[in-house]
Amino acid sequence: MSNKNLFDLSGKVALVTGASRGIGEAIAHLLAAHGAHVITSSRKLEDCEAVCSAIRDAGGSAEAIACHIGDMQQISDIFTTIKEKHGKLDILVNNAAANPYFGHILDTDLGAFQKTVDVNIRGYFFMSAEAGKIMRKAGGGSIINVASVNGVVPGHMQGIYSVTKAAVISMTKAFAKECAGLNIRVNALLPGLTETKFASALTGNPAIMKQALTHIPMNRSASPDEMAGTVLYLASNAASYTTGTCINVDGGYLTV
Repeated sequence: MSNKNLFDLSGKVALVTGASRGIGEAIAHLLAAHGAHVITSSRKLEDCEAVCSAIRDAGGSAEAIACHIGDMQQISDIFTTIKEKHGKLDILVNNAAANPYFGHILDTDLGAFQKTVDVNIRGYFFMSAEAGKIMRKAGGGSIINVASVNGVVPGHMQGIYSVTKAAVISMTKAFAKECAGLNIRVNALLPGLTETKFASALTGNPAIMKQALTHIPMNRSASPDEMAGTVLYLASNAASYTTGTCINVDGGYLTV
């Protein structure tokens, strides 16, 4: 493949979870723009359909399948559908996440704890395992986990979320190590502070934002589009020798 085609995803089938908005939506658009057939997924089918419609309007190929990755049966169902319809999966982007609790770690209730763990750890793990089985049979693929800088430096008032994102970083390395011989690459994106509805508890609070920006050398938050390029790299042949790595896209936050 020539250098100019390193980012060409033509003929590839990609599944992006949490694709109805924010970072997932931006990733879905960029992968489709580079030729992938993108399966957008989240709990709300109609929101994913809207993203698919925009992708198709731009000349891309996309379809929507609802899936709540906190539900094991729904994980099984989406991969059954993908196998029956496409017979393969080349790219998985685990982006859907839960962060139901913002408050002191000592006051974390069991319900919030369980929901965060079920989606961010169990969901990512079994999405990766099911995708990996399809990729193993096909001779390879790429799995990209969206973790967080909070997995390295715990976020204030985001204790259990940070713990689960640290687990995603470890999970990325564990899957990468065991799947490398199967030609399955597993990597992670670690977003910094990004303007999304998901992060609105932070970005919507001027006092918190002012404090947060003092720790970011670029002195601003990111747009979701600024996260997508790293995922394109990790999904493409440009990253053919890249596995088990976690790429910080954080405006320099982790260098401080």
